[in-house]
Amino acid sequence: MGHTQCVSKSTETEPHSPRTGLWRHAGAFRLDELKLTAAPVAHMILPSGEPEKSLIAVRVKDRVVESHREESTEDAELLQRTMNHLRASGWYWGPVTAAEAREVLTDSGEGTFLLRDSSNPGYLLTLSVKTSLGPTHLRIEYTAGQFGFDSVVMARPRLRQFKGAVELVQHYALAYQRLVSQKEEVDSVKEQTLDGDLPGASETTLQLKLSRPLHKMAPSLQHMCRIVINQNTSNFQDLPLPDRLKDFLLDYPFVL
Repeated sequence: MGHTQCVSKSTETEPHSPRTGLWRHAGAFRLDELKLTAAPVAHMILPSGEPEKSLIAVRVKDRVVESHREESTEDAELLQRTMNHLRASGWYWGPVTAAEAREVLTDSGEGTFLLRDSSNPGYLLTLSVKTSLGPTHLRIEYTAGQFGFDSVVMARPRLRQFKGAVELVQHYALAYQRLVSQKEEVDSVKEQTLDGDLPGASETTLQLKLSRPLHKMAPSLQHMCRIVINQNTSNFQDLPLPDRLKDFLLDYPFVL
């Protein structure tokens, strides 16, 4: 296939610590225990003779604190939505170690992958994938509301960022599918030429070969139907379905 494998420079070998759910990048909270409630506002009592300049400084500080509080709330909501998508996917394995992921992927075909909690506390998630060299692990970082592969692990200098972890994995999985389809078309045309060469038909370099997600358990029939619908239409709102089923499709708008 001419596929370029992506091998981590620093394989996760940290011992497994008993934990559940998705951890925030700074390690400040667990997402599965996250409650989206506003923090109580501390009221500052000022002396009656406080100058007006001090009052202005307090107001400015309050606005800064409120701004950070709003950003924190948005951050928590985004992570909660990501966690909901991961749980619905069926191929999020939660807090398994690199060794455990390697064990379940060893007998799988090349390109089989799963998503799990990172064993490294500096990262949220890790994508474990079976390559031609065996199972390898790609760390996923979360920065400024965006998910992306650790640039130290990946060979490409510029990496796209995504609002969710499922969007990130789906992007590379679909990119690989397109590459396979394009190569098959090129090979078909080459067979009809005398010299077997086509100008400008150079193979595209792809860092990830993601062909099949490995589910932790068998997906439900409802979820399988949802995947098929998502694979065949991008505008399910026009389908003659009850609103309840449309909401079910909207809960997981992905094709993996």
